Amino acid sequence: MNIQNTIETKVKEGFLALYNIEIPSVEFQATRKEFEGDITVVVFPMLRFKKGNPVQIGEDLGKYLVENVTEITNYNVVKGFLNLVIDDAFYTNFFNTIYLDASFGLVLPKADEKAIMVEYSSPNTNKPLHLGHVRNNLLGYSVAEIIKAAGKKVYKTQIINDRGIHICKSMLAWQKFGNEETPESSGLKGDKLVGNYYVKFDQEYKKEISQLIAEGKTEEEAKKEAPLLIEAQQMLLKWEAGDAEIVALWKEMNSWVYKGFEATYKNMGVDFDTLYYESNTYLLGKDVVNQGLEKGVFYKKEDGSVWCDLTDDGLDEKIVLRSDGTAVYMTQDIGTAIQRVKDFPDVGGMVYTVGNEQDYHFQVLFLILKKLGFDWAKQLHHLSYGMVDLPSGKMKSREGTVVDADDLMIEMTDTAKEISEELGKLEGYSEEEKGDLYKTIGLGALKYFILKVDPKKRILFDPKSSVDFQGNTGPFIQYTYARIQSIIRKADFDFSKSVSIDLHEKEKELLKQLELFPETIQLAAANYSPAIIANYTYDLVKEFNSFYQNVSILGEEIQDKKIFRVQLANKVAETIKSAFSLLGIKVPERM
Repeated sequence: MNIQNTIETKVKEGFLALYNIEIPSVEFQATRKEFEGDITVVVFPMLRFKKGNPVQIGEDLGKYLVENVTEITNYNVVKGFLNLVIDDAFYTNFFNTIYLDASFGLVLPKADEKAIMVEYSSPNTNKPLHLGHVRNNLLGYSVAEIIKAAGKKVYKTQIINDRGIHICKSMLAWQKFGNEETPESSGLKGDKLVGNYYVKFDQEYKKEISQLIAEGKTEEEAKKEAPLLIEAQQMLLKWEAGDAEIVALWKEMNSWVYKGFEATYKNMGVDFDTLYYESNTYLLGKDVVNQGLEKGVFYKKEDGSVWCDLTDDGLDEKIVLRSDGTAVYMTQDIGTAIQRVKDFPDVGGMVYTVGNEQDYHFQVLFLILKKLGFDWAKQLHHLSYGMVDLPSGKMKSREGTVVDADDLMIEMTDTAKEISEELGKLEGYSEEEKGDLYKTIGLGALKYFILKVDPKKRILFDPKSSVDFQGNTGPFIQYTYARIQSIIRKADFDFSKSVSIDLHEKEKELLKQLELFPETIQLAAANYSPAIIANYTYDLVKEFNSFYQNVSILGEEIQDKKIFRVQLANKVAETIKSAFSLLGIKVPERM
């Protein structure tokens, strides 16, 4: 139990003892620099339960805590804020318990606890991954790692959208204009090659529309009657009917795309435990509709279509089966969720990493699954996130104006190289070491820039400003880690033994920040927010740099103090590395 939890328990006890009143929670904040104290209890919220002077309530509680909590040595009250002074011995004891704990902050999953399945990426097989997918992948992967660190078993998954009219458009364009081009013959990654034909389809389709309009058709008529679109629709029907030639082409072109995706994921540093394919799941859910009809969750209209009436829940009516018996996306998502729990019986909840334009879809999906009576439906979460914009404007796949994920990662590496060379700190590095370092810095900058922002917020991404070695950036944090490694390499003495010293104010501040790491992981997991980890790490690094500038480490003359400061620096570095690994970011030993 950390000191905040101890104090919360004792404040509640004190309130009951002093006023015979139970309070549900206690609000804390960091003590302001101008006042003495290490942690502050905010008294104002307690006035809802006991009317009175907040200063007097603070005084009463302060006396009670000093008498009943050995770690609290003093207190002062400023208006409605009770500032508590924590004994140095608490922090040195805390440090001695965590110093050799390599898994500090991490919790192992309990054997009987239900697992969480986290879905992310979920691309279409008609184009390469783009900037929007980058945010999706980084968020999903990081949230999965954070939930795992908080003590849950996690499965990472994606559903690959490998069927439908958009896939047929790429296939048809390749058939017509491809001249048997392959990734091997063109030297292109498979996903890029197929994406080029998706763009090609759109270009040729627009030409046909213009031609039909010139011949007297309305724009709406021209869009529907363009021969290319009709051919693509016919190809989809053939695919659904199992036409051998079309299915063979579909398998071949998809295999090119999967190899391309695999290379991108590897470069990005994300992975999956299991994959689902829409071609296998698009018929799922239809049997559930019949069960839902029997339970009265769904109802049938005169035309034979099946609906779910959610108006009593503040939503609208939702179709789950068309009148011709074909499924809609909602049906498929219902069926896929149920199938996943059948495949992984220990799954007790799911996280869907999908953009905020699908907020309503997931509201409806989760509500229908609850109405169908699935217990795990209470543990479903939509990890909704905002768009990523660039200074140059919006992206459109079919027009080929998308920022390609591979190109972006190369650009980030190149930007890191350019800035590193300007700073000129890489003497003695081989070319291979330099290349690895540029990639570590570039991808660290990209990931940190995206993950430090609350997922719900829209991001304007500027590659150049993200690779800054000052401020709230990945490279700034990586540089601090590398600086600590330099200190460790220069420490030519044994610093493994436990020591007891009087703490310097800056050491105490740093220990207070370290103590927050375990609860920060739990908070980030509960909120599905890597931003909480990112900004905690930045605060830790700022605190370390303040310590570094104010306190001598290797130059300290008293040996025990020198040992403690090296140990403290080392633990900060370990915590930075651990926190950054939850964000999927590597840290360099030298910079």
